[in-house]
Amino acid sequence: MQNWKRILTIMWIAQFFAMVGMSAITPFLPLFVRELGVQSLDASARWSGFVFAGPFLLSFFLSPIWGNLGDQYGRKIMTLRAIFGLAIAQVLSGLAQNPTQLLMARLLQGALSGFLPAAMALVASNTPESKTGYALGVLQSATAAGTVLGPFIGGVLADLIGYRSVFYVVSMLLFLTGFFIFFFIKESVLPQTRILSGSWIDNWKYLLRSKYLRTVAILISLSSFGLAFIRPIFVFYIESFPLNQQYLATITGSIYGIVGIFTVFSATWWGKKSEKSGFRKNLIYAASITGLMYIMHYFVYNYIYLIPIRAFLGFGYGALSPLLFTLISNEASQERKGGLLGVATSFQILGNMSGPILSGFIAASLGFRFPFIITGSVFLLISLITALRIKK
Repeated sequence: MQNWKRILTIMWIAQFFAMVGMSAITPFLPLFVRELGVQSLDASARWSGFVFAGPFLLSFFLSPIWGNLGDQYGRKIMTLRAIFGLAIAQVLSGLAQNPTQLLMARLLQGALSGFLPAAMALVASNTPESKTGYALGVLQSATAAGTVLGPFIGGVLADLIGYRSVFYVVSMLLFLTGFFIFFFIKESVLPQTRILSGSWIDNWKYLLRSKYLRTVAILISLSSFGLAFIRPIFVFYIESFPLNQQYLATITGSIYGIVGIFTVFSATWWGKKSEKSGFRKNLIYAASITGLMYIMHYFVYNYIYLIPIRAFLGFGYGALSPLLFTLISNEASQERKGGLLGVATSFQILGNMSGPILSGFIAASLGFRFPFIITGSVFLLISLITALRIKK
């Protein structure tokens, strides 16, 4: 097996287990906030927004620095730093006694982690450029597969053993994933020198000076904003349906994970299709499908009907992240690849950070259905910008 394929295979396994752990807490995190003493529904929504956004506050500033250090010292060591940092943060989250302590643990998570961009840089830098779209699509399928099982496993465990215990189980899984990467990954492309022509600030300037890269980065930010906007209020949305409240976390995790199931299949499919027919057209189709499916959530009053809607949602969304990051990667030279992906990740983080905070306040004012209209409109805007501004 060629080394890039071996690295991709190992990183797929590692990213799958990492995402199982990272997404396991998603269905019940707002319920954990409630358990920590935040009782009113409006306050729970706002605190949930802050807690979901917490990790992204510091990682917004640190991600380009980590990416630049990866270009200098190697992407593997940055991947290990990220996965072990994430594991430590989960232990601290499980020990939290009030919402403020939970928020602090999540802020530390943002400072120490950044596993997904580190993994992308590791794979992209060791993959031939002609295969980068395929490789990142395959890697995205690992993210999706882990996202499928993570919320379901997390929801079931939360109902069986309690919210705190899930954090400890997740931490153990992340530590094991880190050791797996340490022993089985060997980079084929290593930094030739630790003295680069540019710093992380230069990478920011390089991206912002390019109209093309700047547009793609904005699309990455909008895409992550749309997904993150719904995350903190999804469990409250599901809670509004007639269902057995005893199994709220399990039901939420199962419905949340449907998107991941179809993203598993669609990410690689979109990647191969784009290599033949071009990125622009497929981004337009995928963003339009995603936007329309989010809007459909507003009109549903029986959670069973969410199953086909979220299946089509997963099919469309599976294209966006790998295709957009491939556009960044293909424009980056080898010595800047990690740095520019780190800057692009900061745009992704900006969406992940602002989405939950705004969602919490809007949901508190307008209810838990209207945010789906906003999210759908964001993805339709992505489709429009792609049609007008992305020419390659």
